[in-house]
Amino acid sequence: MIALAIAGTSCRSTPPEPTAPRQLGIDLPAAWQAAATAAGTPDGAWWRGFRDPILEGLLEQALTHNQALTAAAERVLAADARQVIAGAPRLPQVDGGLAANRTRRNFIGFPIPGTDPDNPPSITTTIYGSSLNLSWELDLWGRLAALGSAASAELQASVADLAAARLSLTGQVCKAYFAAVTAARLQLLAEASVASFEATAADVRERYRSGVRPALDVQLAELNVSQARANVQLRREELARALRQLDVLAGRYPTGQQVFALELPATVPGVPAGIPAEVLQRRPDLAAAERRLASAGCRVEASRAALYPRISLTASGGTSTDDLQNLADSDFRVWSIGANLVQPLFQGGALRAEVERNEAVQRELLANWQGAVIGALAEVESALAAEALLAEREQALDAAARHARLAAELASDRYRQGISDFLAVNDSQRQSFLADTALVVIRQQRLANRIDLHLALGGGTETAAPTGSP
Repeated sequence: MIALAIAGTSCRSTPPEPTAPRQLGIDLPAAWQAAATAAGTPDGAWWRGFRDPILEGLLEQALTHNQALTAAAERVLAADARQVIAGAPRLPQVDGGLAANRTRRNFIGFPIPGTDPDNPPSITTTIYGSSLNLSWELDLWGRLAALGSAASAELQASVADLAAARLSLTGQVCKAYFAAVTAARLQLLAEASVASFEATAADVRERYRSGVRPALDVQLAELNVSQARANVQLRREELARALRQLDVLAGRYPTGQQVFALELPATVPGVPAGIPAEVLQRRPDLAAAERRLASAGCRVEASRAALYPRISLTASGGTSTDDLQNLADSDFRVWSIGANLVQPLFQGGALRAEVERNEAVQRELLANWQGAVIGALAEVESALAAEALLAEREQALDAAARHARLAAELASDRYRQGISDFLAVNDSQRQSFLADTALVVIRQQRLANRIDLHLALGGGTETAAPTGSP
């Protein structure tokens, strides 16, 4: 019977089937509403579309050395161990032991002739024993199986959490990297503005000394130079902070010495977003939420099964002797076998309260899953809508930057010819600098939105992720 039981059970339980999407209570459209998208599945190695080998090297380092990702991997190992622990009670429990007991007893109060009352007789005995004990709970109502399945589902949730952590880290590294490139571009732009403002200020001072222009023009020119120099320091601070953030994500000491590209990617390929229903299968955070819901359902089953009787089989065998050499002698063997049934009768309502608690947790996790799905769909819709809007905004800012540069050149020419005053030069130079800055920033925002879109879609297939993961 025990052999058949061992053959028919396992310490690793089968996880429950995925919860059907129809339980969401959400009507999923056949296509995304924000924008028309190309058919197909998002590329798993989506970051390669940026065509930046430095970025790819950073991702390799981060996926190998990032401490948060390593912690998520260790949580998977812990969940795997908990699965084994949860499945172990389904198997017979066996333990063995050796015992030695030496006892001295005094015969006090016995009328034994010839004994000294102050020195009563005694006897000393030594007993040696060996034993092998077995116990096994018959899982007639599936309580232990349900607990094992719950642990298996939690293990799957931990694996999905690890995939979500990898995806999130990839997005963080890409955003931090492009933030560093943007900060470097803005620093160069600020340094160029200093040179431009200094050249203008020198021309204004010369005209002032010649008596052509008033002192107001000199003060305005010097104001521009001072503000531009302060802006250079601001951009240097932003660049240093971005580079140190990259070091942190890569799991190394934040020296801020990371090499990076000098230009943002000019163009990136489009994203085949597929259909909304596919997001439920690709997003690892949604998979984790669904697996935790499945685990909660198993715990509801286990708490209901706990209301019924528990039947256990016990057996033990061994030897008991007063001579250590007789432990292996079968003539001194002892054994016992038994069965017991325990039916909970009164526990102050604790068992039924446990059922109600698990049912409430299950409803809570169902609501969490529904909310996570709606939030994920909203992230995709928002990123798709922003794609076109940001592209149009970049075109407008690019035109504005060209017009601002031409206006600054015309204003400078008119000022040198004495046709216009310095206020026009001052305003046009500042507007040109602001327009160039806005153009760099909008290009970074487009890249960040593209990264957000890839993350919202689930990043494609996890198997295409960079090598070197823990």
